[in-house]
Amino acid sequence: MSNLDPRPDEIECEAGGAPGGPEPGGARVEIIASRDVPLGGPRAMTVKRTLPQRQRSLIGAWCFVDHYGPDDVSRTGGMDVPSHPHTGLQTVSWLFEGNVTHHDSGDHHAVVRPGEVNLMTSGAGICHTEVSTQDTTVLHGVQLWTVLPDEHRQTSGRGFDHYVPEPVSFDGGSALVFMGSLLGSSSPVTTYSPLLGAEIRLDSGAELTLDVDPTYEHGLLVDTGDLTLEGVHVESSQLAYTGVGETTLTVRNTGDTPGRAVLLGGTPFEEEIVMWWNFIGRTHDEIARYRREWEEHSDRFGRVHGYIGHDPDGLARLPAPALPRTVLKPRANPDARARTD
Repeated sequence: MSNLDPRPDEIECEAGGAPGGPEPGGARVEIIASRDVPLGGPRAMTVKRTLPQRQRSLIGAWCFVDHYGPDDVSRTGGMDVPSHPHTGLQTVSWLFEGNVTHHDSGDHHAVVRPGEVNLMTSGAGICHTEVSTQDTTVLHGVQLWTVLPDEHRQTSGRGFDHYVPEPVSFDGGSALVFMGSLLGSSSPVTTYSPLLGAEIRLDSGAELTLDVDPTYEHGLLVDTGDLTLEGVHVESSQLAYTGVGETTLTVRNTGDTPGRAVLLGGTPFEEEIVMWWNFIGRTHDEIARYRREWEEHSDRFGRVHGYIGHDPDGLARLPAPALPRTVLKPRANPDARARTD
């Protein structure tokens, strides 16, 4: 998915901090609220974005978290994102309801379906399109990005992974592990740093205590239900953050209806990055070069074949926003410990 913000944030992220021990009495929890972002057009569907923002820019290598829906496609028009570029990242598409077609310049063509992860690796440059299918009436899911480490961002190529995880059942619920390992289930999709991604479903009144890697920091994005993490209530579309050093995390559904959340995790990302619009680089000049090459139709990004948008008169290719008049400034990511003040 593209960042369609006409005035995208300028973000230079620094390392997250060194591992440490857990807080007495269990994990501390930092709540990261979402902000509404329209996803293009006069009838734009609205996504709720928790990462990146000034409070915290990264959780492991996770750098972008959008939560959307349930969205009435007849009212908003659904998703229709023309060809747009990416550098230095992987996009991770995960749906709860609806279907989305994907075409990219690596000649990968797929339908994103609920419970099936689609992961696109940009490498040095890629472009792609995303369109909700004609039979989709409700669109509901998350769109995620992860940063590629410097040693892989120019060499990983235009990759695409598709995986359908088997449900893992436990007393009071189930989980789908689409990246990394959890609850004895492991995903084979290609990642370039240690990462975790899983959908967790909890019945009313159920509680789940997870064994987690203490070198990871974690974020729990709540979709539905009255869920708590370590006893802290987390509203829908909020991201509950816990830092490194924890060996267990407890999620509880205190409500009368089923609950669902997405658990993200990874080791603190130790490189400084600059993130602007749909590009991740290392310097302002690098970002400016990516923008210029996109506007010049450079071979860096290639071409998309197969895109059919909802509007026959709509754009086939997104223009890049104007760069800010100032040089991108550093934005330090806080230490990998939850802040509750």
